[in-house]
Amino acid sequence: MSAHPSPPASWSSRPGIRILSTMTLAFVALLALLITALASPAAATPAGRHPVKPTVVLVHGAFADASSWTKVVTRLQGAGYPVIAPANPLRDLAGDSAYLSSVLSTIDGPVVLVGHSYGGAVISNAATGHPNVKALVFIAAFAPEETESALDLTGRFPGSRLPTSLITRPYPLPGGGTGTDTYIDPAAFRAAFAADLPGRDTVPMAATQRPAALAALGSPSGPPAWKTIASWYLVAGADQAIPPAAQRFMAERAGAHTSEARDASHVIMISRPDMTAAVIMAAARTTG
Repeated sequence: MSAHPSPPASWSSRPGIRILSTMTLAFVALLALLITALASPAAATPAGRHPVKPTVVLVHGAFADASSWTKVVTRLQGAGYPVIAPANPLRDLAGDSAYLSSVLSTIDGPVVLVGHSYGGAVISNAATGHPNVKALVFIAAFAPEETESALDLTGRFPGSRLPTSLITRPYPLPGGGTGTDTYIDPAAFRAAFAADLPGRDTVPMAATQRPAALAALGSPSGPPAWKTIASWYLVAGADQAIPPAAQRFMAERAGAHTSEARDASHVIMISRPDMTAAVIMAAARTTG
């Protein structure tokens, strides 16, 4: 009997082709899954695991500039926080607050707004109308009630050296007339402003201080944002610029989460940068 030749195996029935076909289908399925995952918003930020950290905006006060935050900026950035430390004009409270408000308008996502000294009055006014500002942090700062000024609050409690330590210089106003700038007398700068820093640091700080217009320090506050936004307060317990009693009063009135460094001077963000950064990050953790 003659043997009949077997019919040729079809392409689909050959073992090698079957393996290749299975691998191709698996690859296509995997590719589809990857495309779906990449298209999903959850791919960029897994829910509940890696929330976006808020931007920390640091506002300096009178007789200082944004460099006074340098040590704090380093610590916040090291912890992964985006940071902005704009220049506070120090001209008048309404104008300074409007300027800061314009900066806040450019920031997407949650914000922790931090103010030192007169900068506290500025953040109290500038945060209004910005729902993305989730926390206010006052660092040895003014937290005025409506119609109060920095000068009002300083004079209400004993202990400030500023009234006897200031010198003034006139300057021309843009619309005509003359304004008055205030400086801390370099001879009194360390005792009044930065007593817990060595003299080798405070001498150049006195020489480079930015003056605050008397109009800014005397400007009445508008409705304060601390009435509607959660607040934190770091009291400088040995402050010779804003009396510690005034700071405790403002912190309690604002219902702020309050910490205190008993021996810290007014520039607590320079002399106690770890503690200052810790308070800011505590506020930031509540925004997620």
